[in-house]
Amino acid sequence: MKQFAFALALLCLAGGAHAADVITQHNDNQRTGWNPAETVLTAAKVTSTGFGLLRTIALDDQVDAQPLVLANFTIGGSPRTVVYVATENDTVYAIDAATGTVLVKKNLGTPVPRTSFGGCNNGAIHAGITSTPVIDRAAGKLYVIVYSSSGSTVSYKLHALSLTTLADAVAPVTVAATHSLSDGTTYSFQASRMRQRAALLEANGNIYAAFTSFCDGFGNISRGMVLGWNASSLTPLGANELVDKLAPSSTNNFFLSTIWMSGNGLAASSGGNIFFATGNTKSGTYSSTNNLSESVVNLSSDLTTVKDFFTPSNVATLDAGDKDLNAGGVLLLPPQPGAVPNLATVLGKDGRLFLLNQQNLGKFTAGGPDKVVGTTTVGACWCAASYYKGPTGVGRVVTSATNRVLVWQVETSPTVKLVKLETMPAISTGQDPGFFTSVSSNGNISGSIIVWAVSRPTNTSPANVVLSAFNVANSALLFSATAGTWPNTTGNANIVPTVANGLVFVASFKQLAIFGPKTPGAAAVALLPAAATVASQAPVVGNEVSGWIDQINGNLLTLRKRDGTKVTVDDTAAVAAFQAGALLGMEEAVTAIGTYDAQGVLDATTIVRAKDDRNLWPPDQ
Repeated sequence: MKQFAFALALLCLAGGAHAADVITQHNDNQRTGWNPAETVLTAAKVTSTGFGLLRTIALDDQVDAQPLVLANFTIGGSPRTVVYVATENDTVYAIDAATGTVLVKKNLGTPVPRTSFGGCNNGAIHAGITSTPVIDRAAGKLYVIVYSSSGSTVSYKLHALSLTTLADAVAPVTVAATHSLSDGTTYSFQASRMRQRAALLEANGNIYAAFTSFCDGFGNISRGMVLGWNASSLTPLGANELVDKLAPSSTNNFFLSTIWMSGNGLAASSGGNIFFATGNTKSGTYSSTNNLSESVVNLSSDLTTVKDFFTPSNVATLDAGDKDLNAGGVLLLPPQPGAVPNLATVLGKDGRLFLLNQQNLGKFTAGGPDKVVGTTTVGACWCAASYYKGPTGVGRVVTSATNRVLVWQVETSPTVKLVKLETMPAISTGQDPGFFTSVSSNGNISGSIIVWAVSRPTNTSPANVVLSAFNVANSALLFSATAGTWPNTTGNANIVPTVANGLVFVASFKQLAIFGPKTPGAAAVALLPAAATVASQAPVVGNEVSGWIDQINGNLLTLRKRDGTKVTVDDTAAVAAFQAGALLGMEEAVTAIGTYDAQGVLDATTIVRAKDDRNLWPPDQ
């Protein structure tokens, strides 16, 4: 199956060496994050003196998508390593990795301003290309979904771009879909209320995309969806999956159960089935037939049938507390020895790492216990697990909940379980718990296996993100250096480091940083100063204030601001417009946007969750 079994196209080069392509998010359709064909970067070479920042390339906006890489690819008459980067300004770049030269650049539209989707601030200052594209090298195409505005109209379009020119190889298609609800009425996809965050997937000759909401806003409209198109023609598949099929009623007008996974992609099994995880809905509305909230789902390749699923027995509690299971993506482990050869993991906000059987996910058991292979408490995680094989050939899972990288060995006898093997040194990271990792190695040779991680910022200025490298042979920190900035701290820096052909690529705010082995005596390269600019934060229409909820009295909230003073917020308009998220609870950190009245009460039109750390809150206005 195309792009399966690590999806790293091993290309024979001169002298018998090999190079690896990274053509999809987290390296392959199983989402392992592992490049097992890295012959240059070893623990002996990744040191503060022999490895470092080689060059930086200025970009036109924030990058939420993972950079993709083609080795020995010809653009402009010469074969070279080309890195493709997509920005929130709806721009795609093809860059020469060796020189930093922008070979081709294509803008595909005008990004959608934050005001158009309710003021949701957990992303860039606007929304353009958010998800990671996917490359089909054989077809010569890069597939990308673009969110753009034209006047008052917003739309998503799927493009199939030429890898050499970035021109449309096939006419782009506007995303549209309908699905029947439980009462027989029709639900229609609404681009202005849906967000495309999870990375694209190419499998079964199709391109698949999942949709979520903006900050849990518009919960009366937003629902999780999976759509698909034929990869050659971009013709939509005849079916799609709507996760929450419940019809509006007098007791329920809040739906969601969306698919966001912190940007991790839909995964595909060896048989072509599509795996993903879902988030929260209104507590008490879970239904195994009509509303698979907080679940791992196994969906048929034609999108007609939910073949299997797993839902934790405390789903109502997860929904009530906004503890999205899908804050982490689904990892499909490559085949293992033993009685359960096809395993999967999922880890979300409530901190439990579930080990699942791909052939029997476990479904829902009211009251428990959950029918899963294993459950381990790791810590809350807005992230994704990685996988590699150790020196003995035994599989290992890498997690990054809280502020540490943990390595777990996959034991298959006498019982199947994950056993903690290594704990890496803590890194300084902020925003929500966890971060993304990647793994590089030369097969499973000891001394070549490195775990890479990019931290999240701990403040709004300079809002640095840091690249770290760990040696799995002895759990030592090999390397650590600033790799860019992320001044839009209200949205998580879900940065996936891309490792290929002796280089490490980190895309952040208006910048691509390329790390690799340094020439002896070479001067250090400074990061672009423009990357630290915070002035590009979107202007707020009206006033904005952040704080902890100190008191709730009907529609009046008392917020305790960062300086200890208090302000009253009227949430009437925000609640009526479904712009107050799923829940507002005591001591919850929130940001309210609206206008102060003559009595000093903020009449809020939008209320969104804020980070727990007040150092990451936007300035009050």
